[in-house]
Order: sequence, then structure tokens, then C-alpha cells
Amino acid sequence: MPLRVFTALFSIFLALALPMAPVFAQGETVALPPDEYARGRVLSVEEKGVQTDVLGEIEGTADYRVRLTSGPEKGQEILIASSVFNPRNGQRPIAVGDRVVVVKSIQLDGSVRWYLADAYRLPTLFWMALGFFALAVLFGGLRGFTSMLGLGASVFIILGWIVPRILGGSSPFLATLSGTFAIAAVSLYLAHGFNKRTSVAFVGTIITLALSAAFAAAAVALARMNGMGDEHALYLQNGDFGAIDLRGLLLGGIMLGVLGVLDDITTAQSAVVDELKRANPSLSVKELYARGLSVGREHIASLVNTLFLAYAGASLPLFLLFSVYKDQPVWFLLNNEVISEEIVRTLVGSVCLILAVPITTALAAAVFSKTGPDEKADHSGHGHAH
Repeated sequence: MPLRVFTALFSIFLALALPMAPVFAQGETVALPPDEYARGRVLSVEEKGVQTDVLGEIEGTADYRVRLTSGPEKGQEILIASSVFNPRNGQRPIAVGDRVVVVKSIQLDGSVRWYLADAYRLPTLFWMALGFFALAVLFGGLRGFTSMLGLGASVFIILGWIVPRILGGSSPFLATLSGTFAIAAVSLYLAHGFNKRTSVAFVGTIITLALSAAFAAAAVALARMNGMGDEHALYLQNGDFGAIDLRGLLLGGIMLGVLGVLDDITTAQSAVVDELKRANPSLSVKELYARGLSVGREHIASLVNTLFLAYAGASLPLFLLFSVYKDQPVWFLLNNEVISEEIVRTLVGSVCLILAVPITTALAAAVFSKTGPDEKADHSGHGHAH
């Protein structure tokens, strides 16, 4: 699963986990009840004083009548006064029939206030995920199905192991590192089966992960990063569940991102060497390594660019800084932690990919030259799954 998907899941978890901040009134702390969340459908929209200024900005408010479709007050109709969503800012106006998320908030004086929080988009996401699962099984067969199980196991390990231990006070770096080892083992064997190919890829993955962890820790320390380059860190700073090592959290996120591309290259190199040995059993360890490394170089050339584009696509707004803030020198923008974190992520991931090729190729050459080709591996023509 891509790093940004995990990050989104983690941020949602934190947002729901954050307790209601205390309200100070007359020198005393008053704990308000937590907000309640519900779904609803818009029945009518009545705009009030809506106008467009000279800059094209839309101003004004509207009354939204919403019928609740979930929660204790399901079926009731409520009236919510809210500002009009501005299309100029990329906001789609709320129309009659839209499904929305609403929030019920208890005010200090005991009154109830409802807010429009967001559009309700989970049904769309559900059908997209179902289509993804169906395509994986349709074209991947049994391997596609087991890879989906591996994906589910990855999510479970992150939300069931890594996150609780970080919130419980454990080192984010160590918790994530142990979690990546578990994810590598479960996802690799589920996706590729229990055979020598997978075992070689797993060992290569673990060795490379350990080396990249050391490299990432050194890079973050030397660059004096504090982990505040992500806006989600503000939630952690303001949370009431103890101090969290944000630098360790940054390292953990880097390791998860590295693992996302590492298993691809290790399984590929293991399969390549196995197929070379199968095609020519007389090849020596040195010849297997040389030919496997030749293929690996091509893999490096494509995956390093893929890794950069993946991070660049997720951080596209950062690139706009170079055009918007023309009065600031380029070195100043690059030095900003928001941008420098992405640079470190890309460089650590790229170094990890480069190291994985010779490490896994050497392991595979040593194993298959002595034991012969893997008879249990899937020889359907697909060396690995992307």
C-alpha cells in the first residue's frame, strides 16, 4: 500500500483519537461532551446574500435542510446555516440530494450546534476498492487473491501493532521497523508462496531494510530534522496521549515508504536468478550474479524514477513554491524542512533500491547455484507482482 494511503489512515485515526480540548471559563476547566458525527442527505438549500466580488470570490451563507440517515437522531430533519462553498477554491457547491457528513457540537452554554463537515464519499471509495479487488483476482488469479490478503495484513499490522505501540509510548522508529519486518514476511509469502524464491527475496528485503534504516537515521540526524515538516505533526503536538518522538515518526514513515517498493525489486531479482539457473544449469555463482545484476541495473533505472515520481505526485503543491515565492532564493526553499523531508525520503528510497539489487542477486546466486532451481515457484511467466 502506498505511503500516502497509510499516512491518510493514520491521520484519520489520530483525528478521531484526539480528545475534546478543555474549555476554560471563569477560571475553571469545563469538559464538554465529545462531538457526535452522523450522515445525512440535503433536502433543500436556501442561499442568503450570496454575491461575487471583483476577485471572483463567492460570499454569503445558506441554510441547508438535512435529513439525518444515521446516529441516534436518524430520520430527523435539521437546519444548518453555513457559508457557501466557493468553487474558485476547488469546493463543489452542496446541492439538493447530496450525501453529507454533519457534526453535532455541544456549546459551553449547553446549546446544540450542527455543522456541515464534509461530503460523504465512502460509498464511492467502497466500489472503487471492490473494483480493484475484482481486477486483481480476475487477472492475477490465486496470486492476486493472496496479494489482497497480504494487503489486508499490512493494514492490520500498521493499525493493530505499529500505531497502538507508538501511542503507548514506544519508539516510533523501532515500532515501525519491527512492523515492516512483519509486513515483509506476511505480504511476500502470501503474494508469492512458500518457496526458495520468496525466502531469498525476504532475506534480501530484511538486510536492505536494516541498512536503509541506519542510512535514514544518519541522514535525519545530520540534517537536523525534527519531524515537523508534516502538518499532521500538529495533531500529535496538541494531543493528550503523551509526548511522541516526531523524528522517530518521520523515520518510521520513511521505512514504510521504502518497503513499498523494496519487495518489488527483491522478488524480481530472486526470480531472475532462478530462471537463469533453470535455463542453463551449468552457470556458476559468478555468472549467475553477473547476469542477474545486468537485469537488475535495468530495474534500478526504471524504479528510481518511479520512486521519485511517486513522491513528487504526492507532494506536487511543494513544487509550486518554487514558482510562487520568487522573492525567496532556491536554496532557502530547499532548506525548508517540508521540502527537505521529501528529498530525504526519495534519496533513502533510491539508495535502498540500489543496495537491494546486488544484495538479493548475490543471495539468489549463492542459493540457486548450490540447491538448483526452485521447483515450487510459479513459472507462469511472471517473475514478480507489481
